[in-house]
Amino acid sequence: MVVDVLVYASARLFLVVALSAAIYGVARLLGVSEFPLVVAVLFALVIGMPLGIWALGPLRRRATAGLAAVGERRRRDREQLRARLRGETPRDEK
Repeated sequence: MVVDVLVYASARLFLVVALSAAIYGVARLLGVSEFPLVVAVLFALVIGMPLGIWALGPLRRRATAGLAAVGERRRRDREQLRARLRGETPRDEK
């Protein structure tokens, strides 16, 4: 799960870096000699948000599935602990 989330986050960061470089490069090619890099990064963030959802869909779904599995395991463990604290036999251990 951690690997999937890190891969997805890295892909999102790479997308923003690539878009920033492309925007900055196009501005330089168009003759804008003093184009601020911060403006290129901000445009890349705005463009990269919806583009990342569309382009990185499989990575996002895999990371979400991993997080859901961990959440379900934690919920089940918490229920078992509460049952043991009440003195009951948890359903999974019968």
